[in-house]
Amino acid sequence: MALADPVRRSIIARLSRGPATVNELAEPFEISKQAVSKHIQVLEQAELVTRTREAQRRPVHLNPARLEALTAWIDQYRLVREGQFRSLDAVLRSRAADGSE
Repeated sequence: MALADPVRRSIIARLSRGPATVNELAEPFEISKQAVSKHIQVLEQAELVTRTREAQRRPVHLNPARLEALTAWIDQYRLVREGQFRSLDAVLRSRAADGSE
């Protein structure tokens, strides 16, 4: 559910280029910084991002290990579906060949 929201996906995409503060993450959106903070909290709960403290700054960092684990999980289902689509393609080609003779 953490990546179901387009704002959170955009935040992840931005963090893939390096850490950023809430202010920096909020710049491209027409929502409040408080709303962006809530999105970050959801991502933190999913362990996709972490925050550190650097003096007065609290940059948000992408957690690449967690993202890789999520990608591996998604790939399992993608591969199953691709196999099913290949099987369906074969059946449709077979039926098309039977109908053209």
